[in-house]
Amino acid sequence: MPCTPAPAASPDSASEHWRRNLAVCMFGSFTTIVAMTLLLPFLPLYVEQLGVKEHAAIVQWSGVAYGATFFSAALVAPLWGRLADRYGRKLMLIRASLGMAVAMALIGLAQDVWQLVALRLLAGLLGGYASGSMVLVATQTPKDRSGWALGTMSSAIMAGNLVGPLLGGALPPLIGIRATFFGAGAVIFVAFLATWFLVREERRPPPTAGAARPRGGWAGVPDKRPILAMLFTGMLLMLANMSIEPIITVYVAQLVADPAQVTRTAGFVMSAAALGSILSAARLGRLADRIGHWNVIVGCLAVSAVLLVPQAFVTAGWQLVLLRFLMGLSLGGLLPCIAAVIRHSAPERVAGSMLGYSISAQYTGQVAGPVLGGFVGGHFGMRTVFFATCVLMAAGAAWNWWAQRAVRPR
Repeated sequence: MPCTPAPAASPDSASEHWRRNLAVCMFGSFTTIVAMTLLLPFLPLYVEQLGVKEHAAIVQWSGVAYGATFFSAALVAPLWGRLADRYGRKLMLIRASLGMAVAMALIGLAQDVWQLVALRLLAGLLGGYASGSMVLVATQTPKDRSGWALGTMSSAIMAGNLVGPLLGGALPPLIGIRATFFGAGAVIFVAFLATWFLVREERRPPPTAGAARPRGGWAGVPDKRPILAMLFTGMLLMLANMSIEPIITVYVAQLVADPAQVTRTAGFVMSAAALGSILSAARLGRLADRIGHWNVIVGCLAVSAVLLVPQAFVTAGWQLVLLRFLMGLSLGGLLPCIAAVIRHSAPERVAGSMLGYSISAQYTGQVAGPVLGGFVGGHFGMRTVFFATCVLMAAGAAWNWWAQRAVRPR
């Protein structure tokens, strides 16, 4: 805590340390996301090392192990958000970083595939540093800078999603799979120490004697319509973004003549959207601070819907890479603006709970997206996935435009 005690903060005041908090949260979120995603390139190999030999079983267990973390994280995100409101957001970051460091090290000690899945579930239950960072940054940053700050946070998170698989492809041949998990746990432990010693959370005033206890959870939100709109938008964003993932490699195989170049081109396609989002998130967040977060959400959804149509008619791999990059630029502003609208619409005492529900909704879309995309692509053709996703994004833009007019601007 600061050497000179600071006066207690008013419910909606920002921390004077918000810039330092932002820097630490960016580092911690980046490292934890890298640790969560670096296993993608070698997960099937690790499953095979743990005793699974049949090809179909390896694929099945790899999918279960990877999705387990997001499943458990979706279940507990509202709980961690509520506890953050009650006991402090910094404490939840300390818990998440220490829990993730331990879980990653234990994954490196797994002896069979059941232990791997159980430890991935544990990582989701104990983790949540990135989502907790969004809560702390959203509530400790001045409201007129929240869009930029949350956009910068989103860039760090998306950079972790981009760098993680790259490191996962490079480290195991050099140091081994188990040592890669141990190294990831060590880096997250550094984030734990940085969070403990460097993050400063503004204290909230104690309740006035004799005053009625403020309502918590949904009961504490005067107007629930903006929150519900953002829950739907977050789920839609992740569902639309992830629905394309199962078909990218197969789709690229139809565009690239050389079979040896298929996986490389597919990797560029997947990375292009992430790179575009990294470059645009902070800029769109700053724009949203000026023109309104709702306006940026509507615009981003509409542009993404338009960009999905030509993706169904590309004739070369580079065209798909370019269009996915442009789509990443348009999607980059959505997550920070969603968090900012929730921050502006929910009282500070329940902001963590509401952001926790938003994160659960996003995880729901992240889990449902690949399943629905794979089903539609397998039964109705891969181009249909792009058209269906376009319709969803356009409907989301129209619904948010209507919702913005239906609620009082905040």
